[in-house]
Amino acid sequence: MSASEPKKPTSRILGTAFEVPRTVISNDALAQVMDTSHEWIEKRSGICERRYVDDSEGSLPLAERAALKALEQAGLEVSDIDLLLFSTLSPDVDFPGNSALLQERLGMVGIPAMDIRNQCSGFVYGLSVADLYVSSGGAKNVLLVGAEVHSSGLEFSDRGRGVAALFGDGAGASVIGPADGDHGLLEITLGAEGRFADKLYTVGSGHQRKPRIDMDVAPPESGYMFPIMNGRYVFKHAVERMIESIRVVLERRGLTAADLSILIPHQANLRINQFVAQELELREDQVVNNIQKYGNTTAATIPILLTETLAAGKVEAGDLVCIVAFGAGFTWGAALYRW
Repeated sequence: MSASEPKKPTSRILGTAFEVPRTVISNDALAQVMDTSHEWIEKRSGICERRYVDDSEGSLPLAERAALKALEQAGLEVSDIDLLLFSTLSPDVDFPGNSALLQERLGMVGIPAMDIRNQCSGFVYGLSVADLYVSSGGAKNVLLVGAEVHSSGLEFSDRGRGVAALFGDGAGASVIGPADGDHGLLEITLGAEGRFADKLYTVGSGHQRKPRIDMDVAPPESGYMFPIMNGRYVFKHAVERMIESIRVVLERRGLTAADLSILIPHQANLRINQFVAQELELREDQVVNNIQKYGNTTAATIPILLTETLAAGKVEAGDLVCIVAFGAGFTWGAALYRW
């Protein structure tokens, strides 16, 4: 292979699946507990409804069901997995991580289990980790899961409406294994800029304080335990970084946005994705979205959307697929696949 010839893919997605709770929460339902409306939420975010877990359910049951379905689609057994990666910002317990807890639920024994804390970019970061393990021979098959339960940590009040309206619960999973010829991951790029961390964050029960949870300092009515977001700032940076990331992975292959078959963007805000598509001059049929149904499920949005896109027959063998995400941190990334 010459120095100028692009490297061949080393990993590919073998199977993908998702799981969402049964309970559908409409915009009208949120309007019953805060000063908002269906029109207000849909106009600003594109969201019409989202799913919430029951009080007794966390992210692990959703993750388990999604993982088993992804394994079935890939034609593999639990015993075929060499590495488990779990991306989430809403683990069921403070520690240990969700990866260890899911490993036990799935009956896996002895394989490495790792949590990834990159918020909305977590699944793209996980694809990079999976590819590195597969390409190095450290693992043949990797199970990558993204799962979130946001509904237990949102502020359902007039003050919190700008954040609470955006998020939903859900889980997605993908199995990553060796590439098949020219089909698989072509390029991936990741980035982060921690100086903007306070633009989208939750202080909550920080370990730097003693005690970690001091209700005298942070009573529920203070809003201290809930997500804080500078919406306009996040919106602007999300558009810029997603466009930048897409162009990076395409240019490395001598390609342009016109060569894309499908763009699968993180589902944070429909308007963000529309701005990205407009700037890249993408046709409507080149971009998929499902935020209307699920809201922002953070680390789960990519595998949920990918699963639905594949099931709808919108991706065929040989298609060029780009996955892109932006999230708190700030973190971002894009992955380019030849399907």
